[in-house]
Amino acid sequence: MPTTDVTYRVDPFPSEEELQPIWQAAWGSRWSGDLAFILTRSLVHACAYFGDRLVGYVNVAWDGGVHAFLLDTTVDPKFQRRGIARELVSLVTAEARTRGAEWLHVDYEPHLAAFYESCGFRPTAAGLIDLTRPA
Repeated sequence: MPTTDVTYRVDPFPSEEELQPIWQAAWGSRWSGDLAFILTRSLVHACAYFGDRLVGYVNVAWDGGVHAFLLDTTVDPKFQRRGIARELVSLVTAEARTRGAEWLHVDYEPHLAAFYESCGFRPTAAGLIDLTRPA
């Protein structure tokens, strides 16, 4: 399936039923968030569709000021390696800038460094606390 058959939408508000199959396929676990709650509080999100089928998703949360946070970059594994994730990140980056964000942050695992650097991110030092573990 060529990438030219994929369309992109900014702020389409997909349903959890649309997101669940690609989330499960990409992450190996069920989506457990409240998508409507999350997206109404996001700065921007974007989706990729093959026909009517959701095949990609990314969200940008924000602090209400100048900092935005790229989250949940997800592409159905059957559609990966076609530039879909890069296009989704590009779309939300441009829209976040238009909507007033001055900084776009992303956290990623080491094996994703080349992808995020190709999207324009540069590595920085950061800290992380796993709040699911005892203090």
